[in-house]
Amino acid sequence: MAGRNTYKEDEILETPFDYHHLLRAGSYIKPYAGKMILAFLLSAIGGIFALFGPYITQKVLDEAVPNRDYKMLYICCGLMILVFAVSVIFTTVRQKTMIKVSQSIIYDIRKDVFGHLQELPFQYYDDRPHGKILIRVVNYVNSVSDMLSNGLINIVLEIMNLIFIVVFMFIVDVKLATVVVSGVPILAIFMLWIKNKQRKAWQQVSNKNSNLNAYLQENIVGARITQIFAREDENAEIFAMLSGKCRKSWMWAVRYTNLVWPGIDNISVLVRAAIYIFGLLVFVGSGDIKVGVIVAITSYAARFWQPIMNLGNIFNNFINNIAYLERIFETIDEPVTVKDAEDAIEMKPIVGAVSFENVTFAYEEGKNVLHNISFDVKPGESVALVGPTGAGKSTIVSLISRFYNLDKGRILIDGQDISKVTLKSLRSQMGIMLQDSFIFSGSIKDNILYGRLDASDEDVVKASKVVCADSFISAMKDGYETEVKERGDMLSQGQKQLISFARTLLSDPKILVLDEATSSIDVQTEKALQQGLDAMLKGRTSFIIAHRLSTIKNCDKIMYIDDGGIVECGTHEELLEKKGAYYQLYTSQMRDIA
Repeated sequence: MAGRNTYKEDEILETPFDYHHLLRAGSYIKPYAGKMILAFLLSAIGGIFALFGPYITQKVLDEAVPNRDYKMLYICCGLMILVFAVSVIFTTVRQKTMIKVSQSIIYDIRKDVFGHLQELPFQYYDDRPHGKILIRVVNYVNSVSDMLSNGLINIVLEIMNLIFIVVFMFIVDVKLATVVVSGVPILAIFMLWIKNKQRKAWQQVSNKNSNLNAYLQENIVGARITQIFAREDENAEIFAMLSGKCRKSWMWAVRYTNLVWPGIDNISVLVRAAIYIFGLLVFVGSGDIKVGVIVAITSYAARFWQPIMNLGNIFNNFINNIAYLERIFETIDEPVTVKDAEDAIEMKPIVGAVSFENVTFAYEEGKNVLHNISFDVKPGESVALVGPTGAGKSTIVSLISRFYNLDKGRILIDGQDISKVTLKSLRSQMGIMLQDSFIFSGSIKDNILYGRLDASDEDVVKASKVVCADSFISAMKDGYETEVKERGDMLSQGQKQLISFARTLLSDPKILVLDEATSSIDVQTEKALQQGLDAMLKGRTSFIIAHRLSTIKNCDKIMYIDDGGIVECGTHEELLEKKGAYYQLYTSQMRDIA
């Protein structure tokens, strides 16, 4: 948990990269293999046609011009136009095809990553900033898709192009062609030296960008708090520090990247100089080599190093994106620890009996939040959980919906171990109202319908009236069709909670959990809401967490939670008679109110 849960810490890859990741990435390429082969053939044909250019030039300089062969000259000009046209047309079609393939690969990878994120347990999101998750789904996938589509095709094309150039060079002149290819071993040694340094440098860029994105996302969400506490200057300093680390890591990585093409270019210049020197000596000494041959070989030499430079750039791109590919696969490989058992069955319609049998649970190893808890709740009973902050009240209700796996013991609903039923069949019959009521962007009606899409407009209005939300919704300009902003920023906290109440009620849960669900509602509205709450609780097993003890006096059972266990349990009157922990808490609160 520690080390990955703040913007201050670099993410550490769980496993070192190996080239099996590239083979695994082939599964995203396979569905589009036909289009990629077509694009490859178009590019190959266009590239081969383009290679005839220098050869035609040589014929013009060495034969057509000296012999004043105008017919041959016209034919060569026509062939040059044809070569150019075929190359441009085929390249254009190939680009359009590969754009479609690239976007399809982006769609497939992003769908898989997002789908897996939907299944990951709460623990995964507890352990890391959301900004570090977001950058993987958006930025990294965009970058990797081009490598998997154009990058792979370009590697094959450039290698083929290189082979054809070498063939054409040796057809023109063997000696000068040998001079050209003599620089390849030097380049190979250089590329092997720089490979590992580049990968490590770009991993650092990935880490620093991830940290910056995490801090930025956190501050956008907490912008109000920043201004409330006048933290603008301090936050700007932290952002500047993180941005500086991004810049430093980027500059360090670019140093290695920028060594590739100058290295290739310098080798290319030296080889072309050698061609001129060697060609001039031979030309002056023996007259065996004609001017057209030197011009053609020089042209092929420039073309020979171009695919090598392109391969160098592709190599750079691969090195950069390998770090991103590792992050993407690390996310996809994150184990879904809370999932259906192999022999899981559908949860039958819930009646509402809940039993905890010797339940022990810890978020972090060795730090138990709950220790050996046992209790029974009858169908239709309302149970209030009270106690100090951090005692484990919210943990208990989270475990009922199986958001986490138990370390020890088991939880039964209607006598059925919830670890043996499917999550969907269990959670679809649960209703949970949290203190922080989350509102999605969209209309108010869409938010209420979130848990039950097949409900009618009449059902939506009815549920809203029960929880006292209809009055303020109807008063809005567009009523239930009113569009709300991200996280419901245009609504008050109390209005958000009432909308969440309507959403929960509409889903018709068999077990209801209210975790500080009325904390942001004013007392007057809460009194009006109480009648609706009574209707919600009727016939349902319910668990209520509330710091305002006046709201839970009528519950069938009150459990005082502290030190990872149940300290006291009974009705309001029974606990007051005991004059224990609950009595102390209640009388203290009533004294404060008075």
